[in-house]
Amino acid sequence: MREHLVVRVIVKLLVPFVLLFGLYVQMHGDFGPGGGFQAGVIVATGFIVYALVFGVSSTLRAVPLSVLIALVSFGLILYAGVGFAALFAGGEFLNYSAFDPAHPQHGQHLGIVLIELGVGITVAAVMLTIFITFAERWHR
Repeated sequence: MREHLVVRVIVKLLVPFVLLFGLYVQMHGDFGPGGGFQAGVIVATGFIVYALVFGVSSTLRAVPLSVLIALVSFGLILYAGVGFAALFAGGEFLNYSAFDPAHPQHGQHLGIVLIELGVGITVAAVMLTIFITFAERWHR
């Protein structure tokens, strides 16, 4: 792919915007269409396009496999942690109203933002890990 200079330049210009759009979908998901899963897929797609053009080794220099595994774990712990925090606050598992009993809507907003963040991180890291695993096996 080294000989395709135009493709390389376009991808270098577009990937930051793809990642920014993924962040927008992540943060806008509690008010409209979107959320953690969609944002995770968009972010992973940005890195996958980068890997297709510049190679898996370049992508692994940007996001090492150990970081991806840590992000998968962090996203799952964040998701479960919000559920258990609701239990400790006196509600049911994943009942966000318990976070702010005086204003349940504030607690629900905080809870859904944290849950969606955990989902987004996990989905992005898992999809990228799956792609890298298959790409490395195919490239051998």
